[in-house]
Amino acid sequence: MPAPEPPRVLFLCSGNYYRSRFAEVLFNHLAAAEGIPHRAESAGLWRDCHTHNVGPISPHTIAGLAERDIPLPSVLRPPREVSKSDVLGASITIALKETEHRPLLQKRFPELLERVEFWHVDDVGDAPPSVAGNGRELGGPACVPSFDP
Repeated sequence: MPAPEPPRVLFLCSGNYYRSRFAEVLFNHLAAAEGIPHRAESAGLWRDCHTHNVGPISPHTIAGLAERDIPLPSVLRPPREVSKSDVLGASITIALKETEHRPLLQKRFPELLERVEFWHVDDVGDAPPSVAGNGRELGGPACVPSFDP
């Protein structure tokens, strides 16, 4: 009998290029280190988000992870657009900037808003990378959401 899939955390941002990718890799690193049986994924709320940026992942994400000695995944996939099934299949969905992401979710998936927790993490266009990742302690253990057993 195959092992059951671990519960999933879904991080959302606009382009799935910086914040959500950083959160995904950081969460998976911390969860593995702590023996938490959850896995994170990430996606973007912009339609065709893979066309909005150059390359698969932000250089700020790469630098922020390197500063913390967190390795990148062996394969860097391109940014991907969120689907309704992504949100429905996640144990918890976190949109990283409420003022930016609530309107996008309201437009695309109004029936799923109650399934989303909103944080307040700025993008690098609104704050320098050293500050942008600190909106919800995204750079530390507090980025690992708590789960009810």
